[in-house]
Amino acid sequence: MSSNRINTKSRILEVTWRLLESGNKAIRMADIAKAAGVSRQALYLHFPSRAELLVATTRHIDKVKNVDARLARSRSASSGVERLHAFVDAWGGYIPQIHGISVALRAMRDTDKEAAAAWEDRMQAVRQGCEAAVLAILQDGYLKEGITEITGVDLLWTLLSVENWERLVLECGWSQSEYEQTLKKIAEVSLMSQR
Repeated sequence: MSSNRINTKSRILEVTWRLLESGNKAIRMADIAKAAGVSRQALYLHFPSRAELLVATTRHIDKVKNVDARLARSRSASSGVERLHAFVDAWGGYIPQIHGISVALRAMRDTDKEAAAAWEDRMQAVRQGCEAAVLAILQDGYLKEGITEITGVDLLWTLLSVENWERLVLECGWSQSEYEQTLKKIAEVSLMSQR
């Protein structure tokens, strides 16, 4: 892939990110092409559909914000509780970084199937992180009696939702640190038997 093609693709992703965060709920491919300084045909050469562009944009944001480095501590944890705490830190600390894009995609998802697909793609990635944490707790033998792996994942995924962060941090005025520390305690009490 030529350098010009990579630069054009990156510019399109950056423009799409900026337009989404602007709060405009009706961003069309033509709007993106114009803002990126490319023709619609060129835009479609890079991204054959709007859904692919929106998913690629969310993944581009993860790359720019270095989500893999954020998750490294969780992925290398030596125990279930360590993995749980590290994942809560990683995802909980990432929410403020991607809040603007999350607001945009969630606002559009009821009327825009591509935006819904992009948001669902990212939330499934979060669910996979929750699953890895719960599985590590289970493998350590500390998953609370009565909690299955699936219900544990469901519970952790719900606790760590962007909507819960908004309620606690933005509406109730919790500090980011208070949010992360409390969520770790709630998750541990909800999922783990006494160690």
